[in-house]
Amino acid sequence: MGFIAGLWRLAIAAMCFVGTYEAWGRPEFWTYFTFQTGFALGVVMLWAGAASILRGVQPPAWLKGCLTLYAVVTAVVAFLLMPPDDPAYVPQVLGVMTNTWLHRVAPIMAVVDFIAFDPHRRFRWHYMFSWLIYFPAYLAFVLVRAAMLPTGGPAAGGNPYPYTFIDLNVLGWTRFGMNCGKLAVGFLALSLLVFVVDRILPPKPLLGR
Repeated sequence: MGFIAGLWRLAIAAMCFVGTYEAWGRPEFWTYFTFQTGFALGVVMLWAGAASILRGVQPPAWLKGCLTLYAVVTAVVAFLLMPPDDPAYVPQVLGVMTNTWLHRVAPIMAVVDFIAFDPHRRFRWHYMFSWLIYFPAYLAFVLVRAAMLPTGGPAAGGNPYPYTFIDLNVLGWTRFGMNCGKLAVGFLALSLLVFVVDRILPPKPLLGR
């Protein structure tokens, strides 16, 4: 079963790397939250997959849980907040758009991996909060980059803000702060969900490690 888990995880890693390859030619794409967390998920899954096949050391529980959380966030954002991708502009691999691999397929597979192949009840209660450190760090990165490169963004016309719901130029500080607060509450709710699911599931992996 460890071999199957390893192949599953390596497949997730491949999807993440396929989904982010555009950024290697267009560095401004790294401004996207989903590109950053997707690439990090790919690295962790590559580690976990190799460890499963070779019976090596798995990624720490905190790190695996953190990337599982952001995989859930990516899927929620993709399904609820992002407009449909245009196949005329988004590259395709094996007949599927790279954004679909990164934003939908890989996150769903990462959740299945967490439920089926990970041992559980390893998360400490404070992980729910420490996992969220990346969110304010990401917002700070976007704001600083926008100030330094006001026309060097990935959005239309070089807009430095990658998402309309954190576009300071359009929203203003008040609305920007309100949106960030709502996002923070959503992140915390999803973090709590991941923690609770981990506590509910049996300690041993459902399908082996």
